Amino acid sequence: MIPDNNEDLTTNQPSSPARPRRRPRYPGKNPQRFGEKYKERNPDKYPETIQKVLASGKTPAGTHRPICVREVLEVLAPRPGEIVVDATLGYGGHAMEILWRIQPGGRLIGLDVDSIELPKTELRLRASGIPPEVLTVWHSNFAGLPKLLGSLGIQGVDGVLADLGCSSMQLDDPSRGFSFKIAGSLDLRMNPAKGYSAAALLASMTEEKLGQLLQENSDEPHAALLAHAITQARSKKPIQTTQDLTNIISHSLATLPKKVQVHEGDTTIRRVFQALRIAVNDEFSALDSFLRTLPNCLNPGARVAIISFHSGEDRRVKKSFQAGRSQGVYSGIADEIIRPNPEEVRSNPRSASAKLRWAIRNEG
Repeated sequence: MIPDNNEDLTTNQPSSPARPRRRPRYPGKNPQRFGEKYKERNPDKYPETIQKVLASGKTPAGTHRPICVREVLEVLAPRPGEIVVDATLGYGGHAMEILWRIQPGGRLIGLDVDSIELPKTELRLRASGIPPEVLTVWHSNFAGLPKLLGSLGIQGVDGVLADLGCSSMQLDDPSRGFSFKIAGSLDLRMNPAKGYSAAALLASMTEEKLGQLLQENSDEPHAALLAHAITQARSKKPIQTTQDLTNIISHSLATLPKKVQVHEGDTTIRRVFQALRIAVNDEFSALDSFLRTLPNCLNPGARVAIISFHSGEDRRVKKSFQAGRSQGVYSGIADEIIRPNPEEVRSNPRSASAKLRWAIRNEG
């Protein structure tokens, strides 16, 4: 005879029903661990918590605040019936603003390489009540745009947005390894199911190659010093966590003059993480490919807006747009970068390094 699930096999007596598990207590006003910030990650259930976090100039855990929204909308000027591409869909903040402006008759195509966040964003956008045919979501980085448009039978689009920065959802989640401020696995992959982690990359690079990577990907002035310190440290113990790498960088900087240490602050650590993220995700190659094929994806008069966050990205965008104008591909480009206004920087400090450039496809 198969015993009933509620029967105690040792005494053959019915056992007491299991007590319901209590919800974990919310750890104060400012919980530190990502997993403890469940109120911030449930905006519909705890709107008052979200407002408090926003009012303090921070981004609620698990969300993202779109940058330069007003400026992007002015550049793209989305109109009803147009086809617009958000090449870096992220949390969907820019996309949501664009979607309603291209109705009726418009269409938004969203791409993103992040396999973890993309399904969440698609659900969020579709829950807004837009018609299903208005939104197409594709798991790919922006280098795959020409192939996607070809598969959809679209000859050209009327607007393209690319926000090249990391999303706050990635930075805040310790399992992704994007932030040096949070202890976690040193991963840094946009798509965790593809390629090699930053830990694996550090384990395989020579000191010379690592120094070149830090210099080329983030203009790191202490590249040689850091490359030597990292390779020396890994010979004793594998570098597997964000904390491991942060400690090595901090220790190596301690050999520099005090004035340099004070000036650098956390900036050097940010640059190292940035350089590794770019290498792990092959971001420069993808950006070069995107910029090279972009004009062929645009209708005459189409507008392009690209937000970058460091000099390596911005140089590529600037030179590509300048070359396009000299060749008659673009009728106009941004000669000066557009930055977030002071009010936005105060309310969202993560926007401070953003640089927006635009271009307009020639009508001919």
